[in-house]
Amino acid sequence: MDEYFDEFLNGEGFSPIIDSIKTEQYLIDMFAEKLPNRLLGYWREYGFSGFGEGLMWLVNPTDYDDIIKKYFAKTLLFERENFYVIARTAFGELYVFGDKSKDLTIINPHLNNILPGTLDKFSQDRKKIERRMGIFFMTLDKKILDYKDKSNKALFQRCLKKYGMLEHDEMYTFSPALALGGTADINNIKKVKILEQLSMLCDLDTPVVLPSAGELFGSN
Repeated sequence: MDEYFDEFLNGEGFSPIIDSIKTEQYLIDMFAEKLPNRLLGYWREYGFSGFGEGLMWLVNPTDYDDIIKKYFAKTLLFERENFYVIARTAFGELYVFGDKSKDLTIINPHLNNILPGTLDKFSQDRKKIERRMGIFFMTLDKKILDYKDKSNKALFQRCLKKYGMLEHDEMYTFSPALALGGTADINNIKKVKILEQLSMLCDLDTPVVLPSAGELFGSN
């Protein structure tokens, strides 16, 4: 365990690990030139697992290939680079690594928006890439990863109590969906299969690409 993941597990309280699936060697070999070595090291040590009682998950990117194509197909991002889902939250928010930007793009499926990573001149600095991956996990915050209801109150712990812990292929969602006029309320939550749900949510509206941090604040 490196110092970044140690802080994630023990400092930020994302331990213990749940529902771990061993990462097969062929997957590590497949992504050896596509993803940071630090992330592959986490795969070897922890597998594809849930953390923080299932609030955050490391995932197999190949499981999400069709979802990525669906969300990005009608955007300029689709032609910019290749994308690989590396992590997701209990509410289906996806963290997606770009092979050119070496940065994370975030998909919010309930609002159907995409916050793209930034292309900058530091993108190909290998040491920076590895360090940024560690910092990403080290700085994850449970309050930020949680989803808020209509009264701006955190939902995750209440979902655990009311609907039970998630398995590796499940997420919490709203029914009816927010895009169909549903309300973010604990009584409107359902526990569903994540891939089918993400595909359905993407079909409800055209994904909107938000301005990146580089566009908003400039990139050196």
